[in-house]
Amino acid sequence: MSISLNPYLNFHGNAREALEFYHSVLGGDLRIERYDSIPGMMGDPSEGEKVMHGQIDTPDGLTIMVADYPASMAGTPDAASVGNSVCISGDDDERIRALWDGISQGADIREPFATAPWGDTFGMLADRFGVPWMFSLAPKTEG
Repeated sequence: MSISLNPYLNFHGNAREALEFYHSVLGGDLRIERYDSIPGMMGDPSEGEKVMHGQIDTPDGLTIMVADYPASMAGTPDAASVGNSVCISGDDDERIRALWDGISQGADIREPFATAPWGDTFGMLADRFGVPWMFSLAPKTEG
């Protein structure tokens, strides 16, 4: 049996927009279930178009999940809240640079993607939805 750990991002009504943007950058398989896909399960009937669960799975093993909070949870901190980040790391130069370039469209760059003192190429941003991201590109090792 395999095991995974992945981010699950919650939004206040724009989960579909965020997930579709992430899909345009990450690629992979996209699944979206709305509140009204299981009547009475989530929120008020007027919230039927909200995302109950959305997920992207990429061929290279990346998974990201999202959902919209129901209106009854309007005061709950969302994915843009301070204290968390989505982190992408590895040594696939082309893929990680492409992900940085894609996610950084419309983002607030907090730390440019550049060589860090520890040797990796590292950058931080808040994407167009306010979600914090970190990217770390390790040098390829001979082996």
